[in-house]
Amino acid sequence: MKSENQKLSVLEKVGYGSGDAAVNVVISSMFLIITFFYTDVFGLKPKDMAVLFLLVRLIDAITDPLMGLITDKVSTKWGRYRHYFLFLAVPFGISVFLTFSTPDFDYAGKMIYAYVTYIFVTIMFTSVTIPYISLIGVLTSDPKERLSANGYRLFFAKIAAFLVSIVVPILAEKLGKDDIGKGYQLAMGIMALLGTALLLFCFFTTKERVAHKVEDKPLKEQFKLLIKNGQWTLLFGVCFFGTVGYVIRNSVAIFYAKYFLGGDASVQSTFMATGVTAAILAMPASTYITKRYCKVKLFRWSQLAVGVISLIMLLFVKPGDIMIAYVLYFILSFVVDLHAPVFWSAIAEAVDYGHAESGKRVSGLSFGGISFAQKFGMGIAGAVVGYLLDFFEYVPKADTQSDYALWGIALMLTVIPGIFHVIMGGLMFRYKITDTYYETIKTKLNI
Repeated sequence: MKSENQKLSVLEKVGYGSGDAAVNVVISSMFLIITFFYTDVFGLKPKDMAVLFLLVRLIDAITDPLMGLITDKVSTKWGRYRHYFLFLAVPFGISVFLTFSTPDFDYAGKMIYAYVTYIFVTIMFTSVTIPYISLIGVLTSDPKERLSANGYRLFFAKIAAFLVSIVVPILAEKLGKDDIGKGYQLAMGIMALLGTALLLFCFFTTKERVAHKVEDKPLKEQFKLLIKNGQWTLLFGVCFFGTVGYVIRNSVAIFYAKYFLGGDASVQSTFMATGVTAAILAMPASTYITKRYCKVKLFRWSQLAVGVISLIMLLFVKPGDIMIAYVLYFILSFVVDLHAPVFWSAIAEAVDYGHAESGKRVSGLSFGGISFAQKFGMGIAGAVVGYLLDFFEYVPKADTQSDYALWGIALMLTVIPGIFHVIMGGLMFRYKITDTYYETIKTKLNI
């Protein structure tokens, strides 16, 4: 139901964004450093690590929808979502700290420890992420305010990604000195403290204004309603394909800087920082553009443009062309992320669309399903990266790679993920909830 003023203060938008910074302490470490940590720091065999990742993805298939259903059924004096940040902030931080700790066990003990802590951090991640991504739907019913808040959210998310990808490895080396395991424990311990504080800040600075009535429906009926919501199923596909492209490109960036560009450690670090910096700048740029231009059109055309820029980068950057590679990678990363604030606002609108069409609301399961699409995409992308590196005859830790391997690495940074983004852009031509269309939904639902 409609509540009071739907405008959000800058402080509340910052508070909302701080929640995603906390979440991204985990998700960025999963994207960028945990593979290196498990193999080169903790000493797990790559094959054992791959099985670990695969099995935990199966757990997500249960925990994500389950958490969505819990948020539908449990409401407190603080609302439907915010209390999870208050009560789970500390366990969330502990789970991050323990995951990146390296107790001196034998190999079997290390495997057991890795399974327990990785499952623990995954469950904690799910327990705060599902309420977090659902929160925007109750902060305000104003689509402009949702879009603006998501701009703040993703700006802070990229700051967290920057800290994890660039600062953590440097901090681990300085704090650990001769003990890199201790260094990672301390560095990620600091990130865990930061994540805990940010979740609490999010709780204290946000307010749930929109109270949707959640009907008590059997799970089977909720799944049926969800599948019938064509705009939600469209976003599920968009999330999956986008995540696959995003993870492939980011996973191979360091390989591209090291082998294709022939860069040392500083080049590898600054090349990755270039992509993260461009993504940070894309957040306010997206908010600015969507105040003057249709957000759905921005989504469609930016992702199609990613395909074109990717092809240009593949054709015009030759091995060792560092300057042009930096420029094109900056542009590519900037354009890729222009869609992000639009996407996360669109989920809440798709939930409202389904409610308006069927007269029945499916909220928690909708957000849980999108979270699963993202994690499923991460799992598939991880497997694709491993398979393609093997297919292109990449040799780990070699001084140089063959021309075939370099060509494969270049494809994996450019055209291969670019294809997934083009699919995203193409799918969005079937998305119809523009700001004008959403006003009709709001009128129908009286929100």
